[in-house]
Amino acid sequence: MGRMLFSRAQQAKLSLEALDKPLIAQNVQRAAQGCDLALFCVPAPVLCEALSCVCPYLPSTCIVADITSVKVLPMTWMESQWAGNVVGTHPLFGPNPDPSLPLSVAITAGTRTQPEALATTEAFIHALGFTSFRCTPEQHDKAMAKIQNLNFITNLAYFALLAKHDDLLPFLTPSFHRRLKAAQKMLTEDAVMFSALFESNPMSQEVVRTYHRILQIAASGDIEILCKQALWWFEDKSGVQKP
Repeated sequence: MGRMLFSRAQQAKLSLEALDKPLIAQNVQRAAQGCDLALFCVPAPVLCEALSCVCPYLPSTCIVADITSVKVLPMTWMESQWAGNVVGTHPLFGPNPDPSLPLSVAITAGTRTQPEALATTEAFIHALGFTSFRCTPEQHDKAMAKIQNLNFITNLAYFALLAKHDDLLPFLTPSFHRRLKAAQKMLTEDAVMFSALFESNPMSQEVVRTYHRILQIAASGDIEILCKQALWWFEDKSGVQKP
């Protein structure tokens, strides 16, 4: 993600420096001089370590931001290590985004963040060719627990349930193969990442409990109720207000 964002920033003719691990003090100090915005493109579990390596060298006027897929805890961590403006961002796409899909970035403000800092961060995001919307850290994590984490955990549970049943292989249908193909990258290449995201999102467990209650409705035989609810996704949402 960092390389992709850096490349887009170069294409936009922005003045920037890139730092990769190891974060050697001399290199950090050089890159941090006159920095207006420091964007941490690191996984959530190592954000605190990266902040401690970089923040001591940043100008007091600098905006500190991240791109992690969770926001409640990272926002707390950033504000504990940086007394200035803090902005959380989450690009809702991967390092090789599909240009046919919306390339949107969620933006969250810290408790001390000034409006000008928020606008500066949004201007940076827009310069890279992305759109953005504002939300609170809590709104973000509730949404991602449902959209991202529940998608991962239900696929994981589904294929774990059916694993090691050779007797099922002759019965596989096209719809099963489509789901298997859709889940392959998530459960093979990205399982460690999604597991970490699930564990670091404080809303994950509650969403799983809600899903369990939905499964209980299915187990009781009230499928029609669920079918009616699910049809919402196939209705015209052109008039639905977005966050």
